[in-house]
Amino acid sequence: MDISATYVFDAPAQKVWDTLMDPQALAACVPGCQSLEPTGDNEYQAVVNISLGPVRGNFTAKVAITETNPYQSYRLSLSGNSNIGFGSGDSLVTLEEDGGKTTVRVDTHAQAGGTVARVGQRMMESVARGMLDRFFTCLQETVGKG
Repeated sequence: MDISATYVFDAPAQKVWDTLMDPQALAACVPGCQSLEPTGDNEYQAVVNISLGPVRGNFTAKVAITETNPYQSYRLSLSGNSNIGFGSGDSLVTLEEDGGKTTVRVDTHAQAGGTVARVGQRMMESVARGMLDRFFTCLQETVGKG
Protein backbone atom coordinates (compact mmCIF):
# COMPACT_ATOMS: atom_id res chain seq x y z
CA MET A 1 0.00 0.00 0.00
CA ASP A 2 1.38 3.39 -1.00
CA ILE A 3 0.08 6.63 0.51
CA SER A 4 1.15 10.21 -0.21
CA ALA A 5 -0.18 13.26 1.58
CA THR A 6 0.66 16.93 2.02
CA TYR A 7 0.04 19.12 5.08
CA VAL A 8 0.59 22.88 5.46
CA PHE A 9 1.79 24.32 8.77
CA ASP A 10 1.50 28.02 9.57
CA ALA A 11 5.04 28.08 10.95
CA PRO A 12 8.66 28.10 9.75
CA ALA A 13 10.38 24.80 8.92
CA GLN A 14 12.57 24.87 12.04
CA LYS A 15 9.54 24.98 14.36
CA VAL A 16 7.79 22.19 12.42
CA TRP A 17 10.98 20.10 12.40
CA ASP A 18 11.47 20.54 16.14
CA THR A 19 7.92 19.29 16.74
CA LEU A 20 8.40 16.33 14.39
CA MET A 21 11.53 15.37 16.36
CA ASP A 22 9.86 15.73 19.80
CA PRO A 23 8.88 12.26 21.11
CA GLN A 24 6.32 13.73 23.53
CA ALA A 25 4.56 15.66 20.77
CA LEU A 26 4.58 12.58 18.54
CA ALA A 27 3.21 10.28 21.26
CA ALA A 28 0.42 12.76 22.00
CA CYS A 29 -0.59 12.88 18.33
CA VAL A 30 -0.29 9.25 17.17
CA PRO A 31 -3.84 7.85 17.25
CA GLY A 32 -4.03 4.98 19.74
CA CYS A 33 -0.49 5.51 21.06
CA GLN A 34 -0.11 3.90 24.48
CA SER A 35 3.63 4.61 24.83
CA LEU A 36 6.68 5.82 22.90
CA GLU A 37 9.97 5.07 24.64
CA PRO A 38 13.48 5.88 23.36
CA THR A 39 15.71 2.84 22.80
CA GLY A 40 18.65 4.60 21.16
CA ASP A 41 19.61 7.62 19.09
CA ASN A 42 16.50 8.41 17.01
CA GLU A 43 15.11 4.94 17.79
CA TYR A 44 11.97 4.20 19.75
CA GLN A 45 9.66 1.42 20.83
CA ALA A 46 5.96 2.23 20.54
CA VAL A 47 2.81 0.49 21.66
CA VAL A 48 -0.17 1.52 19.55
CA ASN A 49 -3.75 0.26 19.70
CA ILE A 50 -5.08 -0.34 16.18
CA SER A 51 -8.71 -0.98 15.20
CA LEU A 52 -9.84 -2.11 11.77
CA GLY A 53 -13.53 -2.83 12.04
CA PRO A 54 -13.95 -5.86 14.30
CA VAL A 55 -10.18 -6.48 14.48
CA ARG A 56 -8.35 -4.79 17.35
CA GLY A 57 -4.95 -5.20 18.91
CA ASN A 58 -1.95 -3.53 20.47
CA PHE A 59 1.05 -3.37 18.16
CA THR A 60 4.53 -3.20 19.61
CA ALA A 61 6.64 -1.40 17.03
CA LYS A 62 10.24 -0.42 16.50
CA VAL A 63 10.53 3.08 15.06
CA ALA A 64 13.69 4.59 13.55
CA ILE A 65 14.39 8.05 12.16
CA THR A 66 17.24 8.02 9.63
CA GLU A 67 18.67 10.04 6.75
CA THR A 68 18.01 13.25 8.63
CA ASN A 69 18.60 16.49 6.77
CA PRO A 70 17.55 19.05 9.42
CA TYR A 71 14.60 21.28 8.49
CA GLN A 72 14.33 19.54 5.09
CA SER A 73 13.77 15.77 5.24
CA TYR A 74 14.10 12.45 7.06
CA ARG A 75 13.11 8.81 6.66
CA LEU A 76 10.85 7.11 9.19
CA SER A 77 10.84 3.31 9.33
CA LEU A 78 8.73 1.10 11.51
CA SER A 79 7.95 -2.55 12.02
CA GLY A 80 5.49 -3.98 14.49
CA ASN A 81 3.78 -7.13 15.67
CA SER A 82 0.69 -8.00 17.64
CA ASN A 83 -1.64 -10.89 18.30
CA ILE A 84 -3.61 -9.85 15.19
CA GLY A 85 -0.74 -9.63 12.70
CA PHE A 86 2.25 -7.58 11.70
CA GLY A 87 2.98 -4.42 9.79
CA SER A 88 5.90 -2.45 8.48
CA GLY A 89 6.35 0.84 6.72
CA ASP A 90 8.83 3.30 5.37
CA SER A 91 8.09 7.01 4.93
CA LEU A 92 10.03 9.85 3.37
CA VAL A 93 9.05 13.09 5.07
CA THR A 94 10.04 16.36 3.36
CA LEU A 95 9.60 19.93 4.54
CA GLU A 96 9.55 22.99 2.31
CA GLU A 97 9.24 26.49 3.72
CA ASP A 98 7.73 29.32 1.75
CA GLY A 99 6.74 32.69 3.18
CA GLY A 100 6.77 31.54 6.80
CA LYS A 101 4.60 28.50 6.08
CA THR A 102 5.91 24.95 5.82
CA THR A 103 4.55 22.23 3.58
CA VAL A 104 5.19 18.71 4.85
CA ARG A 105 4.95 15.93 2.28
CA VAL A 106 4.75 12.29 3.37
CA ASP A 107 5.35 9.43 0.94
CA THR A 108 4.74 6.07 2.58
CA HIS A 109 5.00 2.44 1.56
CA ALA A 110 3.42 0.07 4.08
CA GLN A 111 2.46 -3.57 4.27
CA ALA A 112 0.60 -5.74 6.74
CA GLY A 113 -0.05 -9.43 7.25
CA GLY A 114 -1.95 -11.81 9.45
CA THR A 115 -5.53 -11.40 10.65
CA VAL A 116 -5.37 -7.62 10.44
CA ALA A 117 -4.64 -7.84 6.70
CA ARG A 118 -7.12 -10.62 5.92
CA VAL A 119 -10.07 -9.14 7.78
CA GLY A 120 -9.32 -5.47 7.34
CA GLN A 121 -7.88 -5.49 3.79
CA ARG A 122 -10.64 -3.33 2.31
CA MET A 123 -10.43 -0.79 5.12
CA MET A 124 -6.65 -0.62 5.55
CA GLU A 125 -5.91 2.26 3.19
CA SER A 126 -8.78 4.45 4.42
CA VAL A 127 -7.91 3.74 8.07
CA ALA A 128 -4.22 4.48 7.40
CA ARG A 129 -5.09 7.76 5.63
CA GLY A 130 -7.41 8.70 8.49
CA MET A 131 -4.71 8.02 11.09
CA LEU A 132 -2.19 10.05 9.07
CA ASP A 133 -4.63 12.97 8.76
CA ARG A 134 -5.47 12.89 12.49
CA PHE A 135 -1.75 12.74 13.35
CA PHE A 136 -0.83 15.75 11.24
CA THR A 137 -3.92 17.76 12.26
CA CYS A 138 -2.86 17.24 15.88
CA LEU A 139 0.72 18.29 15.04
CA GLN A 140 -0.56 21.41 13.25
CA GLU A 141 -2.46 22.34 16.42
CA THR A 142 0.62 21.60 18.56
CA VAL A 143 2.84 23.81 16.39
CA GLY A 144 0.21 26.57 16.48
CA LYS A 145 0.17 26.56 20.29
CA GLY A 146 3.95 26.71 20.64
